Amino acid sequence: MITDLDKFTPEAARSAAWQSLWTFPSIVLAALVIAWGAESAQFLVSQAFALTILAMIQTLPEFAVEGVIAWNAGQSPIPANIGLMTANFTGALRLLIGLGWPLIFVTTVIFNLRRNKKFAVSEIRLEHEHAIEITGLFVASLYAFIIVLKGTLNIIDGFILFVLYTIYILILLELPPRDEEKIDQLEFVPRYILTRKRFLRNFLIWLCFMAGGTGIMLVAGPFLQSALGLSFVLGVPAYMMIQWLAPFLSEFPEKISAFYWAKSIVKAPMALMNMVSSGIAEFTLLIAIIPVIFCISLGNISTINFDWSHRAEILLTATQAVLGVVILSKMTLKWFEVLGLFSLWTSQIYFQYRMSQVHLPFSLDPTAQSAIWDFSHISILENYIIIYCIWIVLELACILLFYRHIPLFPALAKTFASRRKKRRALKETNGDNLAYIYGGRYVVRPQRWILGWH
Repeated sequence: MITDLDKFTPEAARSAAWQSLWTFPSIVLAALVIAWGAESAQFLVSQAFALTILAMIQTLPEFAVEGVIAWNAGQSPIPANIGLMTANFTGALRLLIGLGWPLIFVTTVIFNLRRNKKFAVSEIRLEHEHAIEITGLFVASLYAFIIVLKGTLNIIDGFILFVLYTIYILILLELPPRDEEKIDQLEFVPRYILTRKRFLRNFLIWLCFMAGGTGIMLVAGPFLQSALGLSFVLGVPAYMMIQWLAPFLSEFPEKISAFYWAKSIVKAPMALMNMVSSGIAEFTLLIAIIPVIFCISLGNISTINFDWSHRAEILLTATQAVLGVVILSKMTLKWFEVLGLFSLWTSQIYFQYRMSQVHLPFSLDPTAQSAIWDFSHISILENYIIIYCIWIVLELACILLFYRHIPLFPALAKTFASRRKKRRALKETNGDNLAYIYGGRYVVRPQRWILGWH
Protein backbone atom coordinates (compact mmCIF):
# COMPACT_ATOMS: atom_id res chain seq x y z
CA MET A 1 0.00 0.00 0.00
CA ILE A 2 1.31 3.45 -0.93
CA THR A 3 1.32 5.70 2.12
CA ASP A 4 3.21 8.60 0.56
CA LEU A 5 1.32 10.51 -2.14
CA ASP A 6 4.58 11.69 -3.66
CA LYS A 7 5.36 8.07 -4.58
CA PHE A 8 2.10 7.63 -6.49
CA THR A 9 3.34 7.06 -10.06
CA PRO A 10 1.00 7.28 -13.09
CA GLU A 11 1.15 3.49 -13.48
CA ALA A 12 0.31 2.91 -9.82
CA ALA A 13 -2.51 5.45 -10.05
CA ARG A 14 -4.08 3.71 -13.06
CA SER A 15 -3.79 0.32 -11.39
CA ALA A 16 -5.39 1.65 -8.19
CA ALA A 17 -8.15 3.39 -10.16
CA TRP A 18 -9.22 0.09 -11.76
CA GLN A 19 -9.68 -1.33 -8.26
CA SER A 20 -12.54 1.13 -7.73
CA LEU A 21 -14.69 -1.21 -9.85
CA TRP A 22 -14.83 -3.59 -6.89
CA THR A 23 -13.84 -1.46 -3.87
CA PHE A 24 -16.61 1.14 -4.33
CA PRO A 25 -19.46 -1.41 -4.58
CA SER A 26 -17.89 -3.44 -1.76
CA ILE A 27 -17.80 -0.51 0.67
CA VAL A 28 -21.44 0.27 -0.18
CA LEU A 29 -22.52 -3.36 0.31
CA ALA A 30 -20.67 -3.67 3.63
CA ALA A 31 -22.28 -0.45 4.82
CA LEU A 32 -25.73 -1.77 3.87
CA VAL A 33 -25.17 -5.04 5.76
CA ILE A 34 -24.16 -3.15 8.91
CA ALA A 35 -27.22 -0.93 8.50
CA TRP A 36 -29.52 -3.97 8.35
CA GLY A 37 -28.04 -5.30 11.59
CA ALA A 38 -28.29 -1.91 13.29
CA GLU A 39 -31.90 -1.37 12.25
CA SER A 40 -32.84 -4.83 13.55
CA ALA A 41 -30.96 -4.43 16.83
CA GLN A 42 -32.70 -1.14 17.64
CA PHE A 43 -35.85 -3.12 18.57
CA LEU A 44 -33.98 -5.17 21.17
CA VAL A 45 -32.67 -2.38 23.40
CA SER A 46 -34.24 0.67 25.01
CA GLN A 47 -35.39 3.10 22.31
CA ALA A 48 -33.50 6.26 23.26
CA PHE A 49 -30.31 4.24 23.53
CA ALA A 50 -31.12 2.47 20.24
CA LEU A 51 -31.36 5.65 18.17
CA THR A 52 -28.01 6.84 19.48
CA ILE A 53 -26.25 3.53 18.92
CA LEU A 54 -27.89 3.21 15.50
CA ALA A 55 -26.43 6.56 14.45
CA MET A 56 -23.00 5.58 15.79
CA ILE A 57 -23.01 2.17 14.07
CA GLN A 58 -24.09 3.81 10.82
CA THR A 59 -20.87 5.83 10.81
CA LEU A 60 -18.56 2.81 11.35
CA PRO A 61 -17.50 2.64 7.67
CA GLU A 62 -16.50 6.29 7.89
CA PHE A 63 -14.54 5.47 11.06
CA ALA A 64 -12.73 2.66 9.23
CA VAL A 65 -11.74 4.90 6.31
CA GLU A 66 -10.57 7.64 8.69
CA GLY A 67 -8.62 5.05 10.65
CA VAL A 68 -6.76 3.90 7.51
CA ILE A 69 -5.94 7.52 6.61
CA ALA A 70 -4.70 8.24 10.16
CA TRP A 71 -2.57 5.08 10.07
CA ASN A 72 -1.02 6.12 6.75
CA ALA A 73 -0.37 9.60 8.13
CA GLY A 74 1.45 8.04 11.10
CA GLN A 75 3.56 5.92 8.75
CA SER A 76 4.40 8.95 6.60
CA PRO A 77 3.56 12.19 8.50
CA ILE A 78 3.90 14.53 5.53
CA PRO A 79 1.56 17.56 5.10
CA ALA A 80 -0.32 15.85 2.24
CA ASN A 81 -1.29 12.88 4.43
CA ILE A 82 -2.24 15.16 7.34
CA GLY A 83 -4.39 17.04 4.85
CA LEU A 84 -6.19 13.86 3.77
CA MET A 85 -6.85 13.07 7.43
CA THR A 86 -8.49 16.47 7.85
CA ALA A 87 -10.31 16.24 4.53
CA ASN A 88 -12.12 13.01 5.36
CA PHE A 89 -13.73 13.97 8.66
CA THR A 90 -14.53 17.58 7.63
CA GLY A 91 -16.07 16.35 4.39
CA ALA A 92 -18.12 13.71 6.21
CA LEU A 93 -19.49 16.25 8.68
CA ARG A 94 -20.32 18.88 6.08
CA LEU A 95 -21.94 16.20 3.94
CA LEU A 96 -24.44 15.38 6.70
CA ILE A 97 -25.71 18.96 6.97
CA GLY A 98 -25.15 20.21 3.43
CA LEU A 99 -26.60 17.16 1.67
CA GLY A 100 -28.11 14.88 4.34
CA TRP A 101 -30.56 17.39 5.81
CA PRO A 102 -31.79 18.58 2.38
CA LEU A 103 -32.27 14.99 1.19
CA ILE A 104 -34.37 14.22 4.27
CA PHE A 105 -36.54 17.25 3.55
CA VAL A 106 -36.87 16.50 -0.18
CA THR A 107 -37.76 12.85 0.53
CA THR A 108 -40.53 14.00 2.88
CA VAL A 109 -41.87 16.49 0.33
CA ILE A 110 -41.85 13.99 -2.56
CA PHE A 111 -43.65 11.21 -0.70
CA ASN A 112 -46.14 13.65 0.80
CA LEU A 113 -46.79 14.98 -2.72
CA ARG A 114 -47.44 11.45 -4.01
CA ARG A 115 -49.77 10.78 -1.10
CA ASN A 116 -51.73 14.08 -1.01
CA LYS A 117 -51.26 15.28 -4.62
CA LYS A 118 -50.07 18.71 -3.46
CA PHE A 119 -47.10 20.48 -1.93
CA ALA A 120 -48.20 20.53 1.68
CA VAL A 121 -44.81 20.36 3.43
CA SER A 122 -43.00 23.64 3.94
CA GLU A 123 -41.20 22.69 7.16
CA ILE A 124 -40.30 19.81 9.46
CA ARG A 125 -41.42 20.37 13.04
CA LEU A 126 -39.33 18.86 15.81
CA GLU A 127 -40.49 17.47 19.14
CA HIS A 128 -39.26 19.01 22.38
CA GLU A 129 -37.18 15.88 23.13
CA HIS A 130 -35.03 16.64 20.08
CA ALA A 131 -33.55 19.59 21.94
CA ILE A 132 -31.10 17.13 23.50
CA GLU A 133 -29.62 16.14 20.13
CA ILE A 134 -29.47 19.76 18.97
CA THR A 135 -27.66 20.79 22.14
CA GLY A 136 -25.31 17.82 21.81
CA LEU A 137 -24.35 18.92 18.29
CA PHE A 138 -23.70 22.45 19.56
CA VAL A 139 -21.42 21.31 22.40
CA ALA A 140 -19.52 18.92 20.12
CA SER A 141 -18.99 21.59 17.46
CA LEU A 142 -17.74 24.06 20.08
CA TYR A 143 -14.78 21.81 20.84
CA ALA A 144 -13.83 21.96 17.17
CA PHE A 145 -13.25 25.69 17.65
CA ILE A 146 -10.83 24.85 20.46
CA ILE A 147 -8.91 22.57 18.09
CA VAL A 148 -8.78 25.40 15.55
CA LEU A 149 -7.45 27.85 18.15
CA LYS A 150 -4.80 25.39 19.34
CA GLY A 151 -3.89 24.25 15.85
CA THR A 152 -3.19 20.78 17.22
CA LEU A 153 -4.90 17.48 17.96
CA ASN A 154 -3.59 15.04 20.54
CA ILE A 155 -4.65 12.13 22.73
CA ILE A 156 -5.90 14.47 25.47
CA ASP A 157 -8.33 15.99 22.96
CA GLY A 158 -9.41 12.48 22.04
CA PHE A 159 -10.11 11.65 25.69
CA ILE A 160 -12.15 14.84 26.19
CA LEU A 161 -14.20 14.16 23.06
CA PHE A 162 -14.85 10.59 24.20
CA VAL A 163 -16.06 11.89 27.57
CA LEU A 164 -18.38 14.37 25.85
CA TYR A 165 -19.98 11.59 23.81
CA THR A 166 -20.33 9.39 26.89
CA ILE A 167 -22.12 12.21 28.74
CA TYR A 168 -24.42 12.66 25.75
CA ILE A 169 -25.38 8.96 25.80
CA LEU A 170 -25.96 8.99 29.55
CA ILE A 171 -28.30 11.97 29.22
CA LEU A 172 -30.26 10.20 26.49
CA LEU A 173 -30.59 7.10 28.65
CA GLU A 174 -32.18 9.22 31.36
CA LEU A 175 -34.96 10.38 29.07
CA PRO A 176 -38.35 8.66 28.78
CA PRO A 177 -38.78 6.63 25.58
CA ARG A 178 -40.35 8.16 22.50
CA ASP A 179 -42.83 6.45 20.22
CA GLU A 180 -41.06 3.48 18.71
CA GLU A 181 -40.95 2.51 15.08
CA LYS A 182 -43.00 -0.55 14.22
CA ILE A 183 -41.49 -3.63 12.64
CA ASP A 184 -43.83 -3.47 9.64
CA GLN A 185 -42.42 -0.01 8.86
CA LEU A 186 -38.97 -1.45 8.16
CA GLU A 187 -37.63 -2.45 4.75
CA PHE A 188 -37.55 -6.10 3.77
CA VAL A 189 -34.25 -7.39 5.23
CA PRO A 190 -34.55 -6.01 8.81
CA ARG A 191 -38.23 -7.00 8.84
CA TYR A 192 -37.30 -10.54 7.80
CA ILE A 193 -34.64 -10.76 10.53
CA LEU A 194 -36.95 -9.56 13.28
CA THR A 195 -39.73 -11.97 12.37
CA ARG A 196 -37.49 -15.04 12.79
CA LYS A 197 -37.34 -17.08 15.98
CA ARG A 198 -35.21 -15.68 18.76
CA PHE A 199 -32.04 -17.74 18.19
CA LEU A 200 -32.03 -17.23 14.41
CA ARG A 201 -32.92 -13.55 14.81
CA ASN A 202 -29.99 -12.86 17.14
CA PHE A 203 -27.67 -14.95 14.98
CA LEU A 204 -28.62 -12.98 11.84
CA ILE A 205 -28.11 -9.65 13.63
CA TRP A 206 -24.64 -10.64 14.83
CA LEU A 207 -23.90 -12.03 11.37
CA CYS A 208 -24.75 -8.65 9.81
CA PHE A 209 -22.44 -6.84 12.21
CA MET A 210 -19.59 -9.33 11.81
CA ALA A 211 -19.87 -9.70 8.03
CA GLY A 212 -20.28 -5.98 7.43
CA GLY A 213 -17.55 -5.06 9.89
CA THR A 214 -15.13 -7.61 8.43
CA GLY A 215 -15.90 -6.36 4.93
CA ILE A 216 -15.28 -2.76 5.96
CA MET A 217 -11.94 -3.63 7.59
CA LEU A 218 -10.78 -5.61 4.54
CA VAL A 219 -11.94 -3.08 1.95
CA ALA A 220 -11.10 0.24 3.71
CA GLY A 221 -7.44 0.20 2.65
CA PRO A 222 -7.97 -0.76 -1.02
CA PHE A 223 -10.95 1.63 -1.13
CA LEU A 224 -8.74 4.53 -0.05
CA GLN A 225 -6.03 3.60 -2.56
CA SER A 226 -8.53 3.28 -5.41
CA ALA A 227 -10.05 6.68 -4.56
CA LEU A 228 -6.59 8.26 -4.64
CA GLY A 229 -5.74 6.50 -7.90
CA LEU A 230 -9.02 7.61 -9.46
CA SER A 231 -8.31 11.20 -8.43
CA PHE A 232 -4.99 11.07 -10.30
CA VAL A 233 -6.57 9.54 -13.42
CA LEU A 234 -9.50 12.01 -13.52
CA GLY A 235 -7.37 15.01 -12.66
CA VAL A 236 -9.34 15.71 -9.50
CA PRO A 237 -7.29 16.65 -6.43
CA ALA A 238 -6.88 13.74 -4.04
CA TYR A 239 -7.97 16.05 -1.24
CA MET A 240 -11.37 16.60 -2.88
CA MET A 241 -11.84 12.92 -3.67
CA ILE A 242 -11.24 11.94 -0.04
CA GLN A 243 -13.27 14.86 1.28
CA TRP A 244 -16.42 14.28 -0.76
CA LEU A 245 -16.55 10.96 -2.60
CA ALA A 246 -15.16 8.72 0.17
CA PRO A 247 -17.62 9.93 2.88
CA PHE A 248 -20.52 9.75 0.44
CA LEU A 249 -19.85 6.12 -0.48
CA SER A 250 -19.05 4.97 3.06
CA GLU A 251 -21.69 6.96 4.93
CA PHE A 252 -24.86 7.43 2.95
CA PRO A 253 -25.76 3.77 2.20
CA GLU A 254 -26.23 3.34 5.94
CA LYS A 255 -28.73 6.19 6.04
CA ILE A 256 -31.40 4.10 4.34
CA SER A 257 -33.28 3.95 7.65
CA ALA A 258 -33.32 7.75 7.88
CA PHE A 259 -34.60 8.13 4.33
CA TYR A 260 -37.18 5.41 4.98
CA TRP A 261 -38.44 7.36 7.99
CA ALA A 262 -38.45 10.57 5.96
CA LYS A 263 -41.19 9.18 3.70
CA SER A 264 -43.62 9.98 6.51
CA ILE A 265 -44.08 13.53 7.77
CA VAL A 266 -44.58 12.05 11.23
CA LYS A 267 -41.24 10.20 11.12
CA ALA A 268 -39.32 12.99 9.34
CA PRO A 269 -38.12 14.57 12.63
CA MET A 270 -36.69 11.18 13.68
CA ALA A 271 -34.89 10.94 10.33
CA LEU A 272 -33.43 14.42 10.77
CA MET A 273 -32.28 13.63 14.30
CA ASN A 274 -30.61 10.47 13.01
CA MET A 275 -28.44 12.76 10.87
CA VAL A 276 -27.81 15.04 13.84
CA SER A 277 -26.81 12.09 16.05
CA SER A 278 -24.37 10.92 13.37
CA GLY A 279 -22.90 14.41 13.34
CA ILE A 280 -22.38 14.26 17.10
CA ALA A 281 -20.67 10.86 16.80
CA GLU A 282 -18.34 12.18 14.11
CA PHE A 283 -17.56 15.44 15.90
CA THR A 284 -16.57 13.44 18.99
CA LEU A 285 -15.67 9.77 18.44
CA LEU A 286 -14.45 10.09 14.85
CA ILE A 287 -12.08 12.93 15.71
CA ALA A 288 -11.11 11.18 18.97
CA ILE A 289 -9.75 8.09 17.22
CA ILE A 290 -7.48 10.10 14.90
CA PRO A 291 -4.67 10.94 17.38
CA VAL A 292 -4.87 7.45 18.93
CA ILE A 293 -4.38 5.62 15.61
CA PHE A 294 -1.84 8.21 14.46
CA CYS A 295 0.31 7.70 17.56
CA ILE A 296 0.09 3.90 17.37
CA SER A 297 1.19 4.00 13.74
CA LEU A 298 3.94 6.51 14.49
CA GLY A 299 5.24 4.40 17.37
CA ASN A 300 5.23 7.15 20.01
CA ILE A 301 3.03 9.75 21.66
CA SER A 302 2.90 12.76 19.39
CA THR A 303 0.76 15.76 18.54
CA ILE A 304 -0.81 16.36 15.14
CA ASN A 305 -0.06 19.89 13.99
CA PHE A 306 -2.43 21.62 11.58
CA ASP A 307 -1.42 24.39 9.22
CA TRP A 308 -3.86 27.21 8.45
CA SER A 309 -5.45 25.41 5.48
CA HIS A 310 -6.31 22.45 7.74
CA ARG A 311 -7.56 24.76 10.49
CA ALA A 312 -9.69 26.66 7.98
CA GLU A 313 -11.35 23.39 6.93
CA ILE A 314 -12.14 22.52 10.54
CA LEU A 315 -13.33 26.08 11.22
CA LEU A 316 -15.67 26.01 8.22
CA THR A 317 -17.05 22.64 9.35
CA ALA A 318 -17.67 23.86 12.91
CA THR A 319 -19.25 27.09 11.67
CA GLN A 320 -21.62 25.17 9.40
CA ALA A 321 -22.60 22.96 12.36
CA VAL A 322 -23.29 26.01 14.56
CA LEU A 323 -25.46 27.42 11.78
CA GLY A 324 -27.35 24.12 11.70
CA VAL A 325 -27.88 24.33 15.47
CA VAL A 326 -29.13 27.92 15.21
CA ILE A 327 -31.53 26.95 12.42
CA LEU A 328 -32.91 24.03 14.46
CA SER A 329 -33.02 26.08 17.67
CA LYS A 330 -36.49 27.28 16.69
CA MET A 331 -37.47 23.57 16.54
CA THR A 332 -38.34 23.71 12.85
CA LEU A 333 -36.51 23.24 9.56
CA LYS A 334 -37.97 25.29 6.69
CA TRP A 335 -37.67 24.76 2.94
CA PHE A 336 -35.67 27.91 2.23
CA GLU A 337 -33.16 27.03 4.97
CA VAL A 338 -32.67 23.61 3.39
CA LEU A 339 -32.18 25.27 0.01
CA GLY A 340 -29.61 27.65 1.50
CA LEU A 341 -27.62 24.85 3.18
CA PHE A 342 -27.56 22.80 -0.01
CA SER A 343 -26.63 25.78 -2.19
CA LEU A 344 -23.69 26.74 0.02
CA TRP A 345 -22.47 23.14 0.19
CA THR A 346 -22.61 22.56 -3.57
CA SER A 347 -21.24 25.97 -4.56
CA GLN A 348 -18.24 25.56 -2.26
CA ILE A 349 -17.39 22.23 -3.91
CA TYR A 350 -17.85 23.79 -7.35
CA PHE A 351 -15.52 26.74 -6.68
CA GLN A 352 -13.03 24.45 -4.98
CA TYR A 353 -12.97 22.21 -8.05
CA ARG A 354 -12.74 25.11 -10.49
CA MET A 355 -9.81 26.50 -8.56
CA SER A 356 -8.05 23.13 -8.71
CA GLN A 357 -8.35 23.07 -12.52
CA VAL A 358 -6.57 26.38 -13.07
CA HIS A 359 -3.37 25.74 -15.02
CA LEU A 360 -0.45 27.82 -13.79
CA PRO A 361 2.57 28.63 -15.99
CA PHE A 362 5.10 25.78 -16.08
CA SER A 363 7.85 28.33 -15.55
CA LEU A 364 6.74 28.72 -11.94
CA ASP A 365 8.60 26.80 -9.29
CA PRO A 366 6.52 23.83 -7.97
CA THR A 367 6.70 25.33 -4.49
CA ALA A 368 5.30 28.62 -5.81
CA GLN A 369 2.49 26.78 -7.63
CA SER A 370 1.58 24.92 -4.43
CA ALA A 371 1.59 28.19 -2.49
CA ILE A 372 -0.74 29.82 -5.02
CA TRP A 373 -3.16 26.90 -4.94
CA ASP A 374 -3.11 26.86 -1.12
CA PHE A 375 -3.81 30.59 -1.05
CA SER A 376 -6.77 30.22 -3.45
CA HIS A 377 -8.13 27.25 -1.49
CA ILE A 378 -7.90 29.09 1.83
CA SER A 379 -9.52 32.19 0.30
CA ILE A 380 -12.56 30.13 -0.74
CA LEU A 381 -12.84 28.60 2.74
CA GLU A 382 -12.54 31.99 4.45
CA ASN A 383 -15.23 33.49 2.22
CA TYR A 384 -17.65 30.70 3.09
CA ILE A 385 -16.84 31.00 6.78
CA ILE A 386 -17.83 34.67 6.56
CA ILE A 387 -21.07 33.78 4.74
CA TYR A 388 -21.99 31.18 7.37
CA CYS A 389 -21.24 33.66 10.17
CA ILE A 390 -23.44 36.33 8.56
CA TRP A 391 -26.26 33.78 8.22
CA ILE A 392 -25.87 32.81 11.89
CA VAL A 393 -26.23 36.43 13.00
CA LEU A 394 -29.24 37.06 10.73
CA GLU A 395 -30.89 33.79 11.80
CA LEU A 396 -30.51 34.61 15.49
CA ALA A 397 -31.87 38.11 14.89
CA CYS A 398 -34.93 36.74 13.08
CA ILE A 399 -35.58 34.15 15.81
CA LEU A 400 -35.43 36.75 18.56
CA LEU A 401 -37.59 39.12 16.52
CA PHE A 402 -40.40 36.63 15.82
CA TYR A 403 -40.24 34.41 18.93
CA ARG A 404 -38.86 36.90 21.50
CA HIS A 405 -36.78 33.98 22.80
CA ILE A 406 -34.91 30.93 21.53
CA PRO A 407 -37.42 28.01 21.49
CA LEU A 408 -34.62 25.49 22.11
CA PHE A 409 -34.32 26.51 25.77
CA PRO A 410 -38.00 25.97 26.73
CA ALA A 411 -37.87 22.68 24.81
CA LEU A 412 -34.91 21.56 26.93
CA ALA A 413 -36.73 22.51 30.12
CA LYS A 414 -39.87 20.68 28.97
CA THR A 415 -37.84 17.57 28.11
CA PHE A 416 -36.28 17.30 31.57
CA ALA A 417 -39.60 18.17 33.24
CA SER A 418 -41.21 15.32 31.28
CA ARG A 419 -38.43 13.02 32.46
CA ARG A 420 -39.11 13.87 36.12
CA LYS A 421 -42.87 13.50 35.66
CA LYS A 422 -42.67 10.08 34.00
CA ARG A 423 -40.24 8.82 36.59
CA ARG A 424 -42.63 9.80 39.37
CA ALA A 425 -45.49 8.07 37.55
CA LEU A 426 -43.35 4.98 37.01
CA LYS A 427 -42.41 4.89 40.67
CA GLU A 428 -46.05 4.99 41.70
CA THR A 429 -47.30 2.37 39.22
CA ASN A 430 -44.35 -0.01 38.94
CA GLY A 431 -42.53 0.22 42.24
CA ASP A 432 -41.46 -3.43 42.23
CA ASN A 433 -39.18 -2.83 39.26
CA LEU A 434 -37.46 0.20 40.79
CA ALA A 435 -34.22 0.37 42.70
CA TYR A 436 -33.41 3.24 45.05
CA ILE A 437 -30.12 4.95 44.22
CA TYR A 438 -28.13 7.40 46.33
CA GLY A 439 -29.45 10.95 46.29
CA GLY A 440 -33.10 10.00 46.05
CA ARG A 441 -33.09 8.97 42.39
CA TYR A 442 -35.17 6.03 41.21
CA VAL A 443 -34.17 4.08 38.13
CA VAL A 444 -35.60 1.00 36.47
CA ARG A 445 -33.69 -2.19 37.20
CA PRO A 446 -32.02 -3.58 34.06
CA GLN A 447 -34.36 -5.98 32.34
CA ARG A 448 -33.13 -9.26 30.91
CA TRP A 449 -34.31 -8.39 27.39
CA ILE A 450 -32.13 -5.28 27.38
CA LEU A 451 -28.98 -7.16 28.35
CA GLY A 452 -29.57 -10.46 26.61
CA TRP A 453 -31.73 -9.59 23.59
CA HIS A 454 -34.60 -11.75 24.85
